[in-house]
Amino acid sequence: MPIPATWSPKLLALLRIVAGLGFLHHGVSKFFNVPPFPVPLNPLLYAAGTLELVGGALIIIGLFTRPVAFVLSGMMAVAYFMAHAPKSLYPSVNGGEAAMLYCFIFLFLAAAGAGAWSADAARNRA
Repeated sequence: MPIPATWSPKLLALLRIVAGLGFLHHGVSKFFNVPPFPVPLNPLLYAAGTLELVGGALIIIGLFTRPVAFVLSGMMAVAYFMAHAPKSLYPSVNGGEAAMLYCFIFLFLAAAGAGAWSADAARNRA
């Protein structure tokens, strides 16, 4: 039994919200140490944490989704190639699976938009 096409905007919104919550969690870990972040923060990690907090929150509420998701996709591409790829070619070995997935989820959101249940959709209706 196929999923009705009317569900697409709602499932897109659900993907956006869940990805945003996961991303926000990384920023909370860096700045509020919940759960404890394993290394001291350097300027690059401060920048990453700021993007994770602010970007994650904007993605969750669906505000400025396309430009924010585009920036976050680029951030995750840089994170993958700076922190993970030098360790190994394989994401399962280098620990970069999450960065790779976030990169392409955010790239998809930049192209597809926020879906239903978003501030962007509410702004477009008004």
